[in-house]
Amino acid sequence: MKTTLLIMAAGIGSRFGGGIKQLEPVDDNGHIIMDYSVHDAIEAGFNKVIFIIRKDIAEEFKAVIVDRIAAICSKHNVTVEYAFQDIHDIPGELPEGRTKPWGTGQAVLSAKELITTPFIVINADDYYGKESFKAVHDYLMNGGKSCMAGFVLKNTLSDNGGVTRGICKMDDDHNLTEVVETKNILKIANGAEADGVKLDINSLVSMNMWGLTPEFLDILEQGFADFFEKEVPANPLKAEYLIPIFIGQLLERGSMSMKVLKTHDTWYGMTYKEDFEAVRESFKKMLEDGIYEEELFSDLK
Repeated sequence: MKTTLLIMAAGIGSRFGGGIKQLEPVDDNGHIIMDYSVHDAIEAGFNKVIFIIRKDIAEEFKAVIVDRIAAICSKHNVTVEYAFQDIHDIPGELPEGRTKPWGTGQAVLSAKELITTPFIVINADDYYGKESFKAVHDYLMNGGKSCMAGFVLKNTLSDNGGVTRGICKMDDDHNLTEVVETKNILKIANGAEADGVKLDINSLVSMNMWGLTPEFLDILEQGFADFFEKEVPANPLKAEYLIPIFIGQLLERGSMSMKVLKTHDTWYGMTYKEDFEAVRESFKKMLEDGIYEEELFSDLK
């Protein structure tokens, strides 16, 4: 069975090419975080990659990223395509003055016609680790319909300030029951806290790594129509259709189940400018430890 890696990269936006975080090399060989994600996905067994980008940066994105990765992927029988997230691609009229994108839900829908297999959704500028890709891939290959990688809270914190994380609540079978968005989580000497309240650093959190099937896209599309009818009129310039919120609504209604797959991988991202050097050091250590090869894709069969 084939499986697809869906990378949400439309957030690169108009800042493309100006030292933005998605395109900053994280090792001495010029690789960016997306390269590592593609590597880990191929190693786990995914055999199609779809980039979600914006049409106004398509040529630059293709030249800098897609063509290079497509050449690598072709050696491993992995196909590469891309879809466009367009602010005008909506079930209604574009509100006057609206310039803000519609969020991750609409981003995924922009690739609907290209997705014919179970798929994993990730952010372009986050590093998730090998274990998480393998866990999601194997779950989907074994007939699972929907899952998310659950990262241990202590493995997702920044040394440079507070972060927002969705802390997972689950039943005894690791089915997700609720994601509690918790803001300003700070790393402290003996753990973590948010607004003075100490948190369990071994809690599982969502980092927007979802395993889904094409059938989910029909539900997501209907949800977008409902969102446009009910929520956009109240906040036409800023309302966003976000996957975690939509999935939370489905869970609340009992119309969806979501398995949480625990991963011990350390998540890396660049929430703060100061995080960049720490991320580079982390990749340097992974190379020294042999987790990756200097020639990144050389270990893939």
